[in-house]
Amino acid sequence: MRELHFAAAGYRRLELAAPWAISFSQAGLRGIHVVIKGRCEAVFGEEDVEPLDAGDLIIAPRADPHVLRSPGALKSANVPAAELATQTAAGRIRSGGEGEKTVILCGAFAFRDADHPALAGLPRIVHIRGSNGRLPKWLRGYVEALLVEATDEGPGSDVVMARLSGAIVTRALRSGLESMDNPGWLRGLQDPAIARALATLHEAYGHDWTIETLARAVGLSRATFAARFRDLVGEAPMAYLFGCRMRQASRLLHEGKSLGQVAEAVGYSSEAAFSTAFSRHAGVSPGQFRKRKDL
Repeated sequence: MRELHFAAAGYRRLELAAPWAISFSQAGLRGIHVVIKGRCEAVFGEEDVEPLDAGDLIIAPRADPHVLRSPGALKSANVPAAELATQTAAGRIRSGGEGEKTVILCGAFAFRDADHPALAGLPRIVHIRGSNGRLPKWLRGYVEALLVEATDEGPGSDVVMARLSGAIVTRALRSGLESMDNPGWLRGLQDPAIARALATLHEAYGHDWTIETLARAVGLSRATFAARFRDLVGEAPMAYLFGCRMRQASRLLHEGKSLGQVAEAVGYSSEAAFSTAFSRHAGVSPGQFRKRKDL
């Protein structure tokens, strides 16, 4: 992350009442959102729904288009964030209907070098969960400072917000990624070939990957790829992929997806094969894991 430089960033405090939906799709801008009060959902693509509660932080490091919405709101009825931004004074926006209230600090940032190879390996979503409706301790000071800058927007505010964004994103990637909790993953981003391999894996956990197909995809021999990946990431490519698949499976089970849906999403041809693999990883069956999470 030391080689990635953050460009200007902008933030708005959104005070929303259900139903509401806001789309973020401006090219090159990466979303960063903090739920201060209430709850909502972040939707990536057609089916990837990430529930958010008060105290949660979510980042879209790869500039993927996404929608924030009140739970159950129609994604198709969204308002573009750029359109809302023109309606604001002093960094505060009020929108939505008459239902449940939600307050979000919504922002966007950019990298100066949009073609840096490390960016290809960043995950689609970084989700840091709060505790009992409160922000993680390390995040609170940053959010307070951003709220001040978003409201005042004095000279140099864009520079200050860019630096604050950089601190938040770096800290989140280094210490809070529950879905990518391998520290070697960040080291791997500094190597262009391994960064591409990581991006390929993160984009399609369900593909029938082998070391040979991954090596071919990044233009390396099998032996060179396997050795370089292990040296940088700290484990073999297939072991890393297995961990990614199991963490994704855990999240999908928690969201209520069926066993068949989860198995297909993470690359298993049958529910039985997936159940065996998951039990080996988690120490309990998928069904037991789901029940434990529901307690």
